[in-house]
Amino acid sequence: MTRAIFIDRDGTINVDKDYLTDPDQLEFIDGSPEAVALANRLGLKVVVISNQSGVSRGIVTADQVDAVNARLIEMLEEKGARVDAIYYCPHHPKYGDAVQCTCRKPDIGMLLRAKAEFDIDLNASFVVGDKWSDVKCGENAGAFTSLVLTGYGESDYQRCIDGGIKIDYLAKNLYDSVTNFVRKKIENNN
Repeated sequence: MTRAIFIDRDGTINVDKDYLTDPDQLEFIDGSPEAVALANRLGLKVVVISNQSGVSRGIVTADQVDAVNARLIEMLEEKGARVDAIYYCPHHPKYGDAVQCTCRKPDIGMLLRAKAEFDIDLNASFVVGDKWSDVKCGENAGAFTSLVLTGYGESDYQRCIDGGIKIDYLAKNLYDSVTNFVRKKIENNN
């Protein structure tokens, strides 16, 4: 089975701009392309997972999300980094069709999809994000978790503590997480 790193998009890889609709507004958080490139060199499948409830809310269209994701892949490739897949959940329990889904983080539907497509060992994989729901998603899947202090990370840190959500590594940013946590776990065969 393969190991993967599941990375949240907004607030973790790129600056969170509240329902990003214009690919030209995409801006990396410092070190993010280098972190993804390092994950590639470590032999991890890199899978971006993102809640995009703006689709259900009518704030952003699926085509706009797809365009931003395509630009993200392009910009990462320009920096020598590769993403193997991007999955997003367009649902919200109170908006749109109010569907009960299993893909919205902290549920693990996006991780299960990647597991099926890439033969991923979730227990040996990593989930990195800036929100409690990212960390809880990783915990729910049995993966290693890292909360980054970019995006909503600083405010969601206390929410994780209060909710008893297990953070395996608290990181300054994605680069810190991959360099000082993910890489060391892999090098130590954990």
